[in-house]
Amino acid sequence: MSRVIDLHTHSSVSDGTETPARLVASAIESGLAAVALTDHDSTAGWTEAADAARGSALTVIPGMEFSTMFGWKSVHLLAYLFDPSDAGIVAETARIRDSRLRRAENIVSRISADYDLSWSDVLEQTSRGATVGRPHIADALVARGLVANRSAAFESILHPRSGYFEPHYAPDPLTAVKLVVAAGGVPVLAHPGTRGASEVIPESKLKALVGAGLFGLEIEHRDNTASGKQRLRELATTFGLATTGSSDYHGAGKPNRLGENHTDPRVLERIIERGTGSAPLSA
Repeated sequence: MSRVIDLHTHSSVSDGTETPARLVASAIESGLAAVALTDHDSTAGWTEAADAARGSALTVIPGMEFSTMFGWKSVHLLAYLFDPSDAGIVAETARIRDSRLRRAENIVSRISADYDLSWSDVLEQTSRGATVGRPHIADALVARGLVANRSAAFESILHPRSGYFEPHYAPDPLTAVKLVVAAGGVPVLAHPGTRGASEVIPESKLKALVGAGLFGLEIEHRDNTASGKQRLRELATTFGLATTGSSDYHGAGKPNRLGENHTDPRVLERIIERGTGSAPLSA
């Protein structure tokens, strides 16, 4: 029986290429025991994912990837098993999604001055109710034949140095952790070692997050560097934090494959014990 647990995936509700139902089918086909649906700033895919998993051996962990900003740096927070109707969560994620939409419109307006790209091109790459973001702009650039794939788009036209970049609103990590915990959820910092050991969140800042209820660190992730992972393990030991591993699967949107990194079943048990805002979705 499979014990592979992948706690970080995206569907077409945010920037993945598979619907929640198709993502669940992919997880089943990949032999996963459990998968977390963690779309950016949205829980809109939970019901569809639950329906798709019904009757299978797969457990779906309802979650979300919460956008936050630490100074000028983007820091993402994985939130599991929180109450999706919590007023604080609903208000903050709506604000983030609205800012993402306005940011995307502004970016496309700038790009369109130099390339044959329109807002309608971007909308054609989104599914109904999706949180529109830069990956959808990348897909539109691919569809227009302006770049070869998403990666090429982010390495060129959508690179911050290109002149088209614009930030979007996001709360600070401490606010996000407090919101998740207040909603009965379990917060884990997503891939916090992508820039190497020297750029891992400072110990003093991490201490504040732990004090607010941070549960763990996502260490086994393809984008975390070797030095970043080592520093994160040290911090996990210092603060008694759980460690997770995940794929950050986006379907065809990224090369990441389901289950390429995974989480110890005992850690998932602890997440389920702690989460009181919602329940795992299983048969």
